Amino acid sequence: MTKKILLLGSGELGKEFVIAAQRIGQTVIAVDSYENAPAMQVAHHFEVINMLDGAELDRIVAQHQPDFIVPEIEAIRTERFYDYEKQGITVVPSAKAANFTMNRKAIRDLAAKELGLRTAKYRYATSAEELQKAVAEVGIPCVVKPLMSSSGKGQSTIKTEADILKAWQYAEKGSRGDIIEVIVEAFVNFHSEITLLTVTQNNNPTLFCAPIGHRQERGDYQESWQPATVSDKDLQEAQNMARKVTEALGGAGLFGVEFFLTDDGVYFSELSPRPHDTGMVTLAGTQNFNEFELHLRAVLSLPIFEIKLEKAGASAVILADGHSTNPTYSGIPNVAALAKTDFRIFGKPSARPYRRMGVVLTHDSLETPIENVVERAKETSKLVTVNL
Repeated sequence: MTKKILLLGSGELGKEFVIAAQRIGQTVIAVDSYENAPAMQVAHHFEVINMLDGAELDRIVAQHQPDFIVPEIEAIRTERFYDYEKQGITVVPSAKAANFTMNRKAIRDLAAKELGLRTAKYRYATSAEELQKAVAEVGIPCVVKPLMSSSGKGQSTIKTEADILKAWQYAEKGSRGDIIEVIVEAFVNFHSEITLLTVTQNNNPTLFCAPIGHRQERGDYQESWQPATVSDKDLQEAQNMARKVTEALGGAGLFGVEFFLTDDGVYFSELSPRPHDTGMVTLAGTQNFNEFELHLRAVLSLPIFEIKLEKAGASAVILADGHSTNPTYSGIPNVAALAKTDFRIFGKPSARPYRRMGVVLTHDSLETPIENVVERAKETSKLVTVNL
């Protein structure tokens, strides 16, 4: 039953996935572009390569002969995945899913044009001039995102025409990979946004976790909570959309599917074919399996009897506010002394402004107002300082 897993990307999400895999006896090789990345600290072996270099990817795949390739980030030469599938290696969730979702253009066109899901009005641009035209077509305010980026990098909101050039320059700087292209989205007047963790299985039905609410700044999540308050009608619509898009992508694993909730219904926003940062709230014990355990079980074709919501929970990020090559932390004992509270320090070897270095977790009974649980997480995260 022991399988060899090649993990491409070794951040904090990858680290929790490796811990889940280690607990049931799997072998993991963690890969990233720098040494001592969080997942490398708990994996059996590690490799440091540029994952946008197809020849380097081919080399380590040939060297390690994995049973599974599990992508954790966007900046990968994903078109190589189709060849690996032909070699008999399982790409998670599938080569198509990884290839499509590493590029916002492919997944948005699939959702809007092929599947007919409701999305914000959008255009693409490959230059500042094209961006100017795209903004004129979708209208101001609008949101600009690089086609390849993560954690809000390169994302900005255009509120006036004076913001257009700045938005292009910021997107260029935050773009991952070798594609300099952006998606321009009309601003959706939403009252909340949710992540619906969706688990596709090889031999069993698709399952859904209770919806997760989240708040973003700079395009990156600051707090998340489960369960989010969603009407039955909106939840049903979101589940139907998530089922459609994950079925079209194929394969088995956990997807983080993001939606905007508005007065006129649910809008599909984005999709990640892997555990989602907002899903770190499941580390608070909100479910019988956290999102990393669910991803692993789906990948290994282990049947998942049910996903049961057991507690209300919240997560709040611990951010660095400057640069350091040897970050340390103070205030941890103050967090540890609190009831119904936990924390994770990711072990990143360096810090930079707004880099996510850890997370505080709070939980309570399902009867507790979720706002109280979130507020406790926010206040508790302030007790931790990243020393530079």
